[in-house]
Amino acid sequence: MTLFRFLPWEYAIRNLFRRPLRTSLTFAGLTTVVVLVFVVVGFIRGLEQSLAVSGDPQTAIIFSLGMGENLEYSSIPMRTSDLVPASVAGIQSRFGQHYVSPELYLGTQVGIDEREPAMGLIRGVTRSAVLVRRQFEIEEGEWPGPGEVIVGQLVAAKLGAAVDEVGVGQAIQFEGRTWRISGVFSAGGSAFESEAWCRLDELQQALKRQDLSIVAVSLAPDGDFADVDLFCKERLDLELQTMLETEYYATLQRDYAPVRWLAWLVVLLVSGAGVFAGLNTMYGSVVGRIPELATLQTIGFLRRAIVVSLIQEGLLLAAAASLLAAVLALAFVNGAAVRFTMGAFSLRIDNVAVLIGCGVGLSLGFLGAIPPAIRALRMPIVEGLKAV
Repeated sequence: MTLFRFLPWEYAIRNLFRRPLRTSLTFAGLTTVVVLVFVVVGFIRGLEQSLAVSGDPQTAIIFSLGMGENLEYSSIPMRTSDLVPASVAGIQSRFGQHYVSPELYLGTQVGIDEREPAMGLIRGVTRSAVLVRRQFEIEEGEWPGPGEVIVGQLVAAKLGAAVDEVGVGQAIQFEGRTWRISGVFSAGGSAFESEAWCRLDELQQALKRQDLSIVAVSLAPDGDFADVDLFCKERLDLELQTMLETEYYATLQRDYAPVRWLAWLVVLLVSGAGVFAGLNTMYGSVVGRIPELATLQTIGFLRRAIVVSLIQEGLLLAAAASLLAAVLALAFVNGAAVRFTMGAFSLRIDNVAVLIGCGVGLSLGFLGAIPPAIRALRMPIVEGLKAV
């Protein structure tokens, strides 16, 4: 009875270097496929992360009844920002200053020098906005004065411009006026980073409007959102509705679910293409080694031991390609900004993305090696030894 034994581990390693051209081409193909997987998964994770960190569980937003998620079309009376803290208990305050932010929000064409105008997001705010938007931090420059705006870190990506074109001291044009950029702000990776903020009164003058889009309020630790909801339902004359900011962005998450499913489908298609490319390459590699495989069987190695050795080769090559792809993704893909309908967000290569990308890479190596190995080993040993 033939003793079952595996081929030496180093046998698979040596085989990879015996055909350097074929190995290099297979390695490059696997790396390309896994990098594409990282890009798509990074897109999904970045979109989810941007929406997840945008909401504050202690913040409620008040806007027009029936507007759904379209805050840019909301229109509520200016006096709402004064009525809410006067009528609702539980609004956070400090030194007599209520955490209430009246805001005018819109999407409009934004121009930069001679560049073709692009759709941008503008928010008119007061100083109280920094009390409600607790993630807000000025990274460069200062709070905007008359005729100035402060832009988020992702505004350049949203407008399709270079970062230095929307830096401090530069100018942008919207609503028939030129605005000087006074600073750059961050907001913890949230959707606010793709917006430009200016003074509320100046934006109202530019738009010839005296209303607001929303009023954002921060609830005190002992505050109850139900009080804000009750106020909106009782003041029928104002036609208001409210929701927690986290609920609003959770709704956006659900709205973008088809986009995420489409992205996962792209991951599946790219992975499938990688499997077929790996099969084609491995078939060529194994068919050229039929005499070698037949000789191994002649000297006593069982077919399943040879199959395991071929799978080892595929996994070694796939593991190396996955590691290189992960390094490239972390260096060049992670943090890259992309435009989207909601504004802009950064691609995110986190632990989940690395796990999925490397898992796909190893699966390509494993699945690509099995079928050609089985096909080659089905050939009778005598015919295999005579194969050229």
